Amino acid sequence: MLEIEDLNLHYGQHLALDSVSVTIAPGETVVILGANGAGKSSLLKSVARLVPSDAGSQIRLDGRLLAALPAHRIVQEGIALVPEGRGVFGDLTVEENLLLGANPPRARTDEGERRAQVYDLFPKLKERRRQAVNTMSGGEQQMVAIGRALMSNPAYLMLDEPSLGLAPVMVTELFLALDRIRKSGVALLIVEQNVRVSLSIADRGYLIEAGRIVGADTAKALLNDEAVQRAFLGKTDERG
Repeated sequence: MLEIEDLNLHYGQHLALDSVSVTIAPGETVVILGANGAGKSSLLKSVARLVPSDAGSQIRLDGRLLAALPAHRIVQEGIALVPEGRGVFGDLTVEENLLLGANPPRARTDEGERRAQVYDLFPKLKERRRQAVNTMSGGEQQMVAIGRALMSNPAYLMLDEPSLGLAPVMVTELFLALDRIRKSGVALLIVEQNVRVSLSIADRGYLIEAGRIVGADTAKALLNDEAVQRAFLGKTDERG
């Protein structure tokens, strides 16, 4: 169980996260919904220890406190982040990027088997494994970023806006792959602008506004919630 409790984060004087509490069970898929600037990316970065949360914030994995660990130890504990913008090494090949993902000690056993699983998940990457990543499309680069994260053998995979800037056909392909990852038993924590598609593979979702969690429910309930539909799915009040 990944437990985030009373998570606070300041950027200077600005309070970006205010007493945020979120839980993700093993194998569960959870979506974080909110407007731009609501604190979604800050939440993922805090868990990954890319930004330091305030004193007193609690991040636990199976009861172990993680809030004071450096970023590389978070990956070793079994939590991987696919950041917004992908963060791939463009001058390296697909295969070199994947090998970098297998650096943590937990990932070094069965590295070849996991690489084969990534290529099964994303056949295009196998075809282009010797190709420099900066010569690939945005969708293919996102596949590389997800594949690299999977190479670290995560129990929890966090994704920050994975479909951002992708063509609709690539978004469909991407979420089919995420659904397969989910079914393999990896827990997913997703921040995503495409609310309908992300909720379609999720178990639960949280609503975040101005750095605070303001709602939580099952994915099905959120999809059918009129307030969520108006805010995120473009539905207008037919009564005018």
